[in-house]
Amino acid sequence: MPDAPDAPHLCSCRHCQKLSGGPVMSWVCFPLAGLVWIGREPVWFYTYPQETRRGRCPDCGSQLCALDDGAMSIAFTFSALDDSLDLVPAFQSYAHDAVPWLRPVTDTRPAAAAGS
Repeated sequence: MPDAPDAPHLCSCRHCQKLSGGPVMSWVCFPLAGLVWIGREPVWFYTYPQETRRGRCPDCGSQLCALDDGAMSIAFTFSALDDSLDLVPAFQSYAHDAVPWLRPVTDTRPAAAAGS
């Protein structure tokens, strides 16, 4: 993977809940510059009309990544990475959509980045 991972987080939006079949999806971003697919590239499909593509494994169908049109980075699910044990979510997107029985992630981003 190029560069260090950025913005490891959980997403509780209804969209991610439905796509994952669970209460959250875990995401981490990497710059697109220098990204090289090893093996076959994912099978892509749009989940929001002409905005966000999701990539699935062409062999087993597992959700691997998400790519917004015009983005400079790509988000991978933690589980798509060979070694994600050191990744700790730094915030939770759409916490207002989270299931009430799962404790929300405490936002640990620096104050300047948290507002972006």
